[in-house]
Amino acid sequence: MTARALVVTGTDTDVGKTVFSAALAAALGAAYWKPVQSGLDGGGDTATVAALGGLPAHRILPEAYRLTTPCSPDRSAEIDGVAIDPARLDPPPFDGPLVIEGAGGVLVPLAGDLVFADLFARWGLPVVLVARTMLGTINHSLLSVEALRRRGVPILGIAFIGEAAEHSEATIARIGGVKRLGRLPHVSPLDAETLGAAFAAHFALEDFQ
Repeated sequence: MTARALVVTGTDTDVGKTVFSAALAAALGAAYWKPVQSGLDGGGDTATVAALGGLPAHRILPEAYRLTTPCSPDRSAEIDGVAIDPARLDPPPFDGPLVIEGAGGVLVPLAGDLVFADLFARWGLPVVLVARTMLGTINHSLLSVEALRRRGVPILGIAFIGEAAEHSEATIARIGGVKRLGRLPHVSPLDAETLGAAFAAHFALEDFQ
């Protein structure tokens, strides 16, 4: 890769990291890659990012594994009779910026005892942690930060999703010692145009470059 790659991960599943990944990839003019897709209803996260980010086909890189059942990749692979080979999970070459999205939270297992945070540590790429602003986010976010730091994963910062929660957002940034990148509000209707406008209004693109 001749340009910077970024990893987008979350404090949990369904926190909004796919929507955020779409907005970030569109803003950076980046390609998108999800190493492992668990659950194929609606085409999976790759199809969602392509639509919400307005990304052309050449900027959507194929997953290393596409698994049927929406659960942790290790279990989904077991159900499908697939063995996940960690050697296939290194970022693919791409001539330009690349946004990589994990699955679920940072300690979701991929194969055996290998979790996503271990994979991020192997890559050595900067990580954006996506967190809800709902009740419980302080605990989930700080635990995720600790898990990443313990493995030496560089954390670019934290991006919040949802309604403003000033105390929670500021507390996580302070105690976790992480940069507060911004907050993406709920967008309705949600499409490439409205998402792009919301991202531009609430995040500084230079923080990701």
